[in-house]
Amino acid sequence: MSRNIANRRMYDWKAVPWRKLEKTVFKLQKRIYRATQKGDKRLVRRLQGLMTRSWSAKMIAVRQVTQQNQGKKTAGVDGVTALKPMATPRCAIRTAATG
Repeated sequence: MSRNIANRRMYDWKAVPWRKLEKTVFKLQKRIYRATQKGDKRLVRRLQGLMTRSWSAKMIAVRQVTQQNQGKKTAGVDGVTALKPMATPRCAIRTAATG
């Protein structure tokens, strides 16, 4: 995917292909694990940087914080523990932009 957020495809929050994003993140995690097992530190650092810049990882992280972790002591996003459905995509975009 493009790094330029303006060119990135916008999804309705409920229409985001979550399985596809999870698969993408899992593949990257698997590559990091394999590089660690080989002892290739340079590749591990490069892949970790790729993970931190990954749009898929950021989207999954926002979903984790806003929807799946709705417990009493959840940190939430910017101190807000429960976001309204319309605020969640804005949070993901803000995270991707500042990320």
